[in-house]
Amino acid sequence: MIAVEIRGVAYSYPGGVRALDRVDLAIGPGEALAIIGQNGSGKSTLVRHLNGLLRPDEGQVLLDGSAVGRRHVAELARLVGLAFQDPDRQIFAGSVRREVAFGPRNLGLRGAELDGRVAEALEEVGLAGSAGENPYDLGYSRRKLLSIASVLAMRTPVVVLDEPTTGQDLRGVARVRAIVAARTAEGRTVITVSHDMRFVAETFGRVVVMRAGRIVLDGTPAEVFAEVNWPALADAYLEPPLAARVGARLRVGSTPTEASLVHALAARA
Repeated sequence: MIAVEIRGVAYSYPGGVRALDRVDLAIGPGEALAIIGQNGSGKSTLVRHLNGLLRPDEGQVLLDGSAVGRRHVAELARLVGLAFQDPDRQIFAGSVRREVAFGPRNLGLRGAELDGRVAEALEEVGLAGSAGENPYDLGYSRRKLLSIASVLAMRTPVVVLDEPTTGQDLRGVARVRAIVAARTAEGRTVITVSHDMRFVAETFGRVVVMRAGRIVLDGTPAEVFAEVNWPALADAYLEPPLAARVGARLRVGSTPTEASLVHALAARA
């Protein structure tokens, strides 16, 4: 598996909007990392540099020590799979099955191996019974899961999920959480962009907070959501999860998940 390193990356959109301001970030193999921040903080811009959809104005992106440079997007697709925030910008095939098969087919898979990849990915996201349907006959939340399945079928060492829980009910969020856990158990690196603080706190071992194109906090959920960092979170227009706020008020420490809060209260009883 591979590590990701971002060295001094800066990027400006046409018109001069500076979206990234010399970002440095190292992500180890098998790490589960969430990137949070307000809209426009640079989160999605940053992850699109990992597979070559965007190229830095300054700095470097390295995958396992090798610079991305001008490597072709098709080559990088073998290493980094990205599920877009808006699935409708990603979906184009006439059936769910063909949509999921597109990526691994381009990697050279055929026959039973390709069919197995497709079936496994659809089963994992709960769409096994919808393989023959047109993607646009699915509701938004299921199209979101379809876009994730398309990435899973490619089995890339790095998986990037942009706002994966948007539109999901509790069952859908649980599916996404299980997907993240399964990938990291395999040693793959999972990076997510999310506004769902509870999902972030309960799913990821490391959280990065971005503001105005820069990283302002980086640590475990317990560290990032600790009361001492609430002013920095507020500056980034973020609130800590409910359990972290309740835990602080009860003086049971930084407890960003309901489970850890219950445990802390039980210990005080």
